Amino acid sequence: MANKINANKLGLTVGIFAALIHLIWSLVVLAGVAQEFLNWIFPIHFLNNVYSVVGFNAITALLLTLMALLGGYVMGWAFAELWNYIDKKVR
Repeated sequence: MANKINANKLGLTVGIFAALIHLIWSLVVLAGVAQEFLNWIFPIHFLNNVYSVVGFNAITALLLTLMALLGGYVMGWAFAELWNYIDKKVR
């Protein structure tokens, strides 16, 4: 199969990408500018901001980053497996 996706590689790629995005968010919270960002980003999407940012906690940031890594891995892996299954059946 020429179109086969390596599920582990895609899972790791998506997982690491998701973890990096969430790590960056944690750093934005740590820097104290997260609330200002939300107050800016919501209105340009025609939304009211009903959220307020709580104080930074290193354990919470670590948990957020690890859960994003795990969730991203699972989603990337599942996408690759589904792609490979459909590619095999459609041929």
